[in-house]
Amino acid sequence: MIPKPAMSLARYPPATPAHPDLRPRCHPERSEGSVMPGPDRASHPCHSEAKPKNLCTIPDHVVDRSVRFNQDSDLVTFLKTIIDPMTVQSLIEEYSIGVIRSGATIFFQIDKLGRCRTGKIMKYNPDTGRRIKDPDVPSRITRVHSLMKQSGQLPRDWELPQCLFGDHLLLEHPGMPIALVESEKTAVICSGLMPRYLWLATGGKSCINDRLLVLKGRKVIAFPDIDGFQDWTAKLAKYPQLGITVSPILQQNATAEDLENHIDIADLLIRYKTEPAKDPVKKHCVDFLKAARYISPEYHAELEALIEDFDLEFWGAEKVEEDSHPEQSEGSADKVDRPP
Repeated sequence: MIPKPAMSLARYPPATPAHPDLRPRCHPERSEGSVMPGPDRASHPCHSEAKPKNLCTIPDHVVDRSVRFNQDSDLVTFLKTIIDPMTVQSLIEEYSIGVIRSGATIFFQIDKLGRCRTGKIMKYNPDTGRRIKDPDVPSRITRVHSLMKQSGQLPRDWELPQCLFGDHLLLEHPGMPIALVESEKTAVICSGLMPRYLWLATGGKSCINDRLLVLKGRKVIAFPDIDGFQDWTAKLAKYPQLGITVSPILQQNATAEDLENHIDIADLLIRYKTEPAKDPVKKHCVDFLKAARYISPEYHAELEALIEDFDLEFWGAEKVEEDSHPEQSEGSADKVDRPP
């Protein structure tokens, strides 16, 4: 894997204490999106967005104070065991991954205009990278806006209009094919291990809704968790204008143990990286992922079958120019350079 180039860290100033009169920023002239009506829509993590009168967001300095490079979260500690440290540092900045004193991770939702909608605070095991679920938190997820509302830093009528995790990267990488996954952790890991795609996350299995409309016009392939293929296929069928392809790669190559452990595409890539020679099936899956971005989605099934049947290995791709050798006679064959 070629590590991503190091990025400038000047964007994140030294931590400063929060102002006691902290207030949310509201953008009445830039509100967007759509949501299901109802009294609980602000707290429900997966409802579509309703058009709020004012789009209230988390202040920038809350994000800046949380994205630190002198303190590793438990998740970052794990990431450095599977991804080189310089790439991990770039991922922290690119996705604005925060950390709190306890070592828990903050995944901020930042939209395409750079506005922070909220942040999800989650604990992870630093050795395994698995999430530690807190039994004292009913929803099992603590959100930044909820804590700020409880402390009086946000008004009680503050509404949560969510966006995709990684939404802010769409304008920065307009030509990259997009890979859509469920969890934020999965998007970050896959971005480090397979940077050919721009990895975004819905934030949950059931969070297929209008926030995906920002993907219109982009080439998108979805990688649901191993138990989410049928659900995502049905829900994404309601958005035909997006043309999102749902990959069956996990379902087609899953073992009984994989089903029991509820693996996702990141687990597959980690397994291949740490055990590259033990299972040829995993190699086929990774070669398919590398090649799929160059092939139209309607041919993905045939591509995967060819890779597996003939044990093909992906070397690279380049554009073939027509009539590149006009002087060549019709009956002659092109000379092809093949790898040894």
